[in-house]
Amino acid sequence: MEYGENILDMALRLRVYLVMEALAKSPIPGIQELSPGVRSLQVRFEPTLVSQTEIVKRLLALEELLPDVENLKIPTRVVHMPMALQASATLGAIQRYQETVRAPGPWLPSNVEFMRRINGLDSVDQVRDILFKTSYLIMGLGDVYLGAPCAVPLDPRHRLLTSKYNPARTYTAEGTVGIGGVYMCIYGMDSPGGYQLVGRTLPIWNKFNRNPVFTAGEPWLLKFFDQVRFYPVSEEELDDLRAKFRDGTATVEIEEEIFDYATYKRFLSDNADDIADFQSRQKTAFDAEVEHWKAEEAKISAVVADAPEIVMEESGLEVKAETSGSVWKLLVEPGSRVEKGQTILVVEAMKMELPVLAPQAGVLKAFRCKPGTVVSTHDTLAWIDPA
Repeated sequence: MEYGENILDMALRLRVYLVMEALAKSPIPGIQELSPGVRSLQVRFEPTLVSQTEIVKRLLALEELLPDVENLKIPTRVVHMPMALQASATLGAIQRYQETVRAPGPWLPSNVEFMRRINGLDSVDQVRDILFKTSYLIMGLGDVYLGAPCAVPLDPRHRLLTSKYNPARTYTAEGTVGIGGVYMCIYGMDSPGGYQLVGRTLPIWNKFNRNPVFTAGEPWLLKFFDQVRFYPVSEEELDDLRAKFRDGTATVEIEEEIFDYATYKRFLSDNADDIADFQSRQKTAFDAEVEHWKAEEAKISAVVADAPEIVMEESGLEVKAETSGSVWKLLVEPGSRVEKGQTILVVEAMKMELPVLAPQAGVLKAFRCKPGTVVSTHDTLAWIDPA
């Protein structure tokens, strides 16, 4: 089910909330799961129990009975979480991306500096200040996996606009905080990703439920309509908090509040001029950045077009790429003995690390690639002397 235009509108998400509340009170037999988005609701049902036609008919009838969202008040938790800005795990993922996926890029080498520039801010400190005074309202959970939140700043002046990585990263450390579009996400596990990385916080997934702050039977920390507010800590403090949080000896402060939509709309109205001014400056900076990207991409394309073709002739057994990607690591020194099935290098592709194995025992004569080399399927990567 999709609601309204493809825009960020809090009223649309509240409409989805009302549908879910109505279905909780009057379930439709056959519906097995509901998964809300920012302006959508995915309904999973068992077709042997109820037809799609019947589901749609009953949902449309339910829609006619829903109250207006204008005066809606819903419970919300304010979850205070520590964040180490630009932690080493965050910077390490960026460096790895530069080494294995692409070295030049608008968001490189610093995602935070990129966010400053694209939003028309005067300093990185302004980015930092916004991150730590924002209240992020969770619109969706499990946006990718393991309870990862899709959260938007309630104050439009805190909505730092970014693009995503292109191509995406193959690695992001668990607990990393990222911004994509205007949404904030916390990565629930080591994983691929495309959001701009700003820092690291606590684990949001604990399958062992050792911490009392987790609801019994639920390994995810955050809930729909929670408000996440970060506070700054050093990396050393965060490492200590993460360890204690995992074993249940440290927790997080959680406050109970009521989110009053009518009050929120008055806030937007009272600050409309300032919000419009911020968004105007932001758009000007974003448009200028896009023009900058076009110029840079043209320069890179010209360099690639003029680059001489790599031609090497070696005797021996060829080791070929099984898929397209970029070389991440060479794990064997030329001249070394390798065994059949031994990993000799790793290629990153489609957000995955793919080992390249020696097809036969022998001596590795030479590589025809290096870290960062872009390869295609069936390209020769190395030669092995089977003698």
